[in-house]
Amino acid sequence: MSRLRTTDTARRASSAAQFGKVAVLLGGDSTEREISLLSGNAVLAALKRRGVDAHGFDPQERPVQALCEDGFDRAWNILHGPGGEDGLIQGALEWLGIPYTGSGVLASALTMDKLKTKRVVIGAGISAPEYAVLNTEADVPAALAQVGVPMMVKPASQGSSVGITKVKTAAQLPAAFKEARAVDPIVFAEKFIEGPEFTVAVLGELALPSIRIQPATEFYDYQAKYFRDDTQYHCPSGIDAAAEEGLRNMALAAFRVTDCSGWGRVDFMRDERSGKFYFIEINTTPGMTDHSLVPKAARQVGIDFEELVWRILETSFCRQRT
Repeated sequence: MSRLRTTDTARRASSAAQFGKVAVLLGGDSTEREISLLSGNAVLAALKRRGVDAHGFDPQERPVQALCEDGFDRAWNILHGPGGEDGLIQGALEWLGIPYTGSGVLASALTMDKLKTKRVVIGAGISAPEYAVLNTEADVPAALAQVGVPMMVKPASQGSSVGITKVKTAAQLPAAFKEARAVDPIVFAEKFIEGPEFTVAVLGELALPSIRIQPATEFYDYQAKYFRDDTQYHCPSGIDAAAEEGLRNMALAAFRVTDCSGWGRVDFMRDERSGKFYFIEINTTPGMTDHSLVPKAARQVGIDFEELVWRILETSFCRQRT
């Protein structure tokens, strides 16, 4: 039985003391550990500058039960990848009775699986690229016939573009399948939408201004996301007001239909010919490094990094101990 109950009541904090002792969950043991450490240390430093009694906590180094032993009142979760975004840490925190930031168990588990998320979103009437599941190499011919090239080959359950390959010729598909399969047993091929990539950050019930991403690489891959300095981010994104409103509404619709809450980011591609937006994925615990997109979007509405970190922590008030 969960020891937390969820409420719809949003609450602001008037002082750092109202948060109590805060654990910043960072690191972990996923393939995205390096980025989680970068994000987590940035969040931790921002909370401390605001006077919050915050401490880093790495589940790879200490059992999660130690959160109770150390008297933590709530958790700011910035664990990326499996173990941090897939409902596992959320379930542990529910059992321990420790309020936390971000989406709950169900939404986290669902959106960590890109394939299942795609199916739910499409079922809700939101456009997404054509796709085909690759169970074995024997499925390669059917995927080529259904999706065509260029295509993106993806493992279902990794973030930060880990294991993703852009396939431009049929000959490249078997190797791309093997690379994705090495990361996750579930692999799918998705039609590549020729056009710019957009992302919309969600904070509570607010969709922040969209960002248009212009990578110097073939696509917005791991290096472009976190380490390269030649990726360009356009915010405002340069689309007209009607398209911006439609895109933000589409992001909120995807967020709601997957039961996400607190904060996150929804990614899209826009077909350069038709101008139509296609849903790609939801990130329930996006990066919070100096290259990250949520802080960039927040700045456009006057929310600096420290205030953003504070407001995300406030979303933990929606979970209360029973």
